[in-house]
Amino acid sequence: MSGLPIFTKTSFTAGEVDVDLAGRGDLALYANGARVLRNVVVAPIGGVRRRAGLRHVATARGPGRLVAFEFNTEQTYLLALSDGWLDIYAEGEKVAELATPWNAAQVAQLNWTQSADTLLVVHPDVAPRKITRTGVDTWTMAEWSYFEENGVLFVPSHKFAEDGVTLAPNGTSGSITLSASAPVFQAAHVGLRFRVGGKQVLITSVSSPTQANAEVKQTLSGTAATKDWEEPSFSSLRGWPVSACFHQGRLAIGGSRDLPNRLWLSKSMDLFNFDLGTGLDDEAIELSLLSTQVDAIRAVFSGRHLQVFTSGAEWMVVGAPLTPTKIQLNRQTRVGSPVERSVPPRDVDGATHFISRNGRDLREFLFADVDQAYQANDLAMVAKHVMNDPVDQDYDAGRRLFHVVMADGTMATLTVYRAEKVTAWTVFETQGAFKSVAAVDGDTYVLVQRDGGHFIECFDETLNLDAALAGSRETPSAVWNGLGHLDGRSVRVLMDGTTVAEVMVVDGEITLPVAATTIEAGLAYAHRIEPLPPQAASGQPMATGRAVRLVQACFRVLETKALFIDTGRGATPIPFRRRGADRFATRPPAFSGDVKVRAIGWTRDVMQPLWRIEQDLPLPCTVISVSTEIKGAE
Repeated sequence: MSGLPIFTKTSFTAGEVDVDLAGRGDLALYANGARVLRNVVVAPIGGVRRRAGLRHVATARGPGRLVAFEFNTEQTYLLALSDGWLDIYAEGEKVAELATPWNAAQVAQLNWTQSADTLLVVHPDVAPRKITRTGVDTWTMAEWSYFEENGVLFVPSHKFAEDGVTLAPNGTSGSITLSASAPVFQAAHVGLRFRVGGKQVLITSVSSPTQANAEVKQTLSGTAATKDWEEPSFSSLRGWPVSACFHQGRLAIGGSRDLPNRLWLSKSMDLFNFDLGTGLDDEAIELSLLSTQVDAIRAVFSGRHLQVFTSGAEWMVVGAPLTPTKIQLNRQTRVGSPVERSVPPRDVDGATHFISRNGRDLREFLFADVDQAYQANDLAMVAKHVMNDPVDQDYDAGRRLFHVVMADGTMATLTVYRAEKVTAWTVFETQGAFKSVAAVDGDTYVLVQRDGGHFIECFDETLNLDAALAGSRETPSAVWNGLGHLDGRSVRVLMDGTTVAEVMVVDGEITLPVAATTIEAGLAYAHRIEPLPPQAASGQPMATGRAVRLVQACFRVLETKALFIDTGRGATPIPFRRRGADRFATRPPAFSGDVKVRAIGWTRDVMQPLWRIEQDLPLPCTVISVSTEIKGAE
């Protein structure tokens, strides 16, 4: 046996790779990749461990999405947006709720940005809102209010009519009538501010498509017909902002429903003042993204530069600092972002991760100092099968895990560590479907749909079940309650850290077969690890049709309490060789060391894995390396 080739996999830092790469043993990632990594996490240093369980936090109102709100390092909140409601949680407890104007369908298109105690939320069909935290459990919501001075409101404006259309006022002050040379006015214009010859008037009534009455807010220069007139850029008639962010002391608004490729920046340090003035350095800025086609802005993001993500390309806005005379727009890459819903870009170590328009790529928008330009490398190039129409994403910086929720209910998780060139995908699955994700100060929350209900849950490394709750009592008890969210379901129960039982939840209560002092109750999930097809001694894949067998495999595990290995005859629990007093302990500690298994039988199906780790037992499992002895024959 000593003459047989031994292959040692000391790292899984290439993650789960596409089966299309099964014949590419020449690639460096082949040695560090796996065919299947389900419900496990790849550590940046190479090992894989069973993912954390999900702790039940609350029953949600219904479909929606989760938003992180971090007032400071000590006060963080989870916001749950749903059909007409915003629920606010702090440390797992609901502290406030607000009625909102967004229905369930509109929630998918929301964009938001935060500064200190304020969250700005935008949707192209709904007037934007400002959500403000005024106390630990006191929150308010209001429409945006723009800067007003001497009766003049400083809002963005635009001429939506043809350039040759004129307006003629019949007076210069007080109440006047505006006459248009073509149909212009609609009932929805009532209450809006028009600019005529650079001066502002308030529309008070509409008599016909060519005539409206107005109240003069700034004395007009004359009564001659003029082509120099505009109406508000944002209104119920023309649509509302699509995206927003804060950048260099300005509020940046990217696109609106009827002006999809327009960019507005407020006056410096005056966030709701869009007075263009005379173009002084601190005054507001307005410009369009001009290209061969009209690409709708889908997101604006504050990074090294102001980044603009559109339906067809990515742009950077430069200027040191941004001023009306120095600002420049430069297109960088041509990837595009999703149109049917909003998937917010996220910062990861100075790069911006965004989803491509086709829903098959996770792009890393990163500035290259050598080229002085941005690149957009595809981080999912070798794992296209995990990208199934992303609907939400967020980054857990502490664990270096980038979570992407898919439309099919799975959640692809990327371990990313650019400095060490680690890009490793795994896939999380649960009994139900992941719908949204938010990382809040080291905790990752998910919105999960199960049996028609929606639940907010949090990854908890002390748990190994989903929708789980843990409890303890001083005296052993067989009856436990508080599981109303799992009513009518069969749940797995871990009793006193070792014994596992399957029981039914009735009226939020379970009855155990034996009394226990500590329990963890929830839904089981299985983790699975499968290697790529074996390689020949040359490092190339085995020749098609060649017989191969696994002689022996050695698994090095760390802090593991259960290990189930399948070498062709089904998943089998592997006993650990313990030493000393651990051999007789009622509750033996987790095992660290080598576990060897032998296998029999040959196979000519090189696509069939020679070994597999698979278990749904709710106990921790970490594999840091695998060594295999493989024998081949003609």
